[in-house]
Amino acid sequence: MNLHWGGEVCRGILIQPLEMKRTLLPATLPIFLTLATVFSAAAAPQHVLVVTTTTGFRHSSIETAEKIIEKIGRESGTFEVEYARVTPPSGPRKPPAPKDTGDAEQFKAAQARFDTAMEKFRAEEAVFKQAERSYAEDQRNVLADKMSLEHLKGVDAVIFANTTGDLPLPDRQGFIDWVKAGHGFVAMHSGSDTFHGFKPYIEMLGGEFQTHGAQVGVECLVEDTKHPAVKHLGESFCIEQEEIYIIKSFDRSTVHGLLYLDKHPSKKKEPGYFPVAWCKNFGEGRVFYTSLGHREDVWENKRYQQHLLGGIKWALGLEKGDATPQTR
Repeated sequence: MNLHWGGEVCRGILIQPLEMKRTLLPATLPIFLTLATVFSAAAAPQHVLVVTTTTGFRHSSIETAEKIIEKIGRESGTFEVEYARVTPPSGPRKPPAPKDTGDAEQFKAAQARFDTAMEKFRAEEAVFKQAERSYAEDQRNVLADKMSLEHLKGVDAVIFANTTGDLPLPDRQGFIDWVKAGHGFVAMHSGSDTFHGFKPYIEMLGGEFQTHGAQVGVECLVEDTKHPAVKHLGESFCIEQEEIYIIKSFDRSTVHGLLYLDKHPSKKKEPGYFPVAWCKNFGEGRVFYTSLGHREDVWENKRYQQHLLGGIKWALGLEKGDATPQTR
């Protein structure tokens, strides 16, 4: 259908100029408004809440992760982000005690400098401890707001980007039920080092962090070359250096594998199945997890970013992909 306005053809329908056909506007206005509403709704990005709070180990890559997730959402036009984050205070460094070199005068001067430095350290440490208490309270307040069931009514998916520990969510089970009711959940790397003692979370995610060795180079094998999270990788994804997790509480019959290792990351002669990334249906919701994402340069890797974007779009229901377990 081509429309014509003022003498120019648009898809075959001639529409006279306004001054010639003043009665046309009221008749066609509802059609234009309806089309505008449809196109606007189709183009509107979905809303994603990115959680980067931690109560355990805090990865230095978190700030990079926050920027990358926002970037891939904005550049793809598929989702916009808000954050549930609190930056922890930075603690003072304790000065090293002076060593006795045998020179009494030199040692006395070094000791005096050390005493002065220690006095400054104790004052800074007192401020830091107070900031730590405020930090814990700030975390509770931020999560009480952002992760409340009321706030989640306006959210399409939640991302746990390198979270750790037992996060002070206002309603842990309510959050699990929210995902199960038809929303998306995505977790990267230490998202599996979160809520170890909360079984419903581990069951939703599909596995949990057990341990890791030294950082190594690995070849991650693609298990489903058609899934949007990995189809761009071909048969494998080689990473020069990364911290690779060994996963426990994992059952292949409950997840759809996406990336795996066919040998132990630290013991190359030990064959086996070591999961790296997977997805699963969870009730009416969708869950995507990748254990990659420890290092800043991994987050900055374009192939990794596409891995994340494909997984997030799948979790949002914007891309089709199989979630049937390959092993039953």
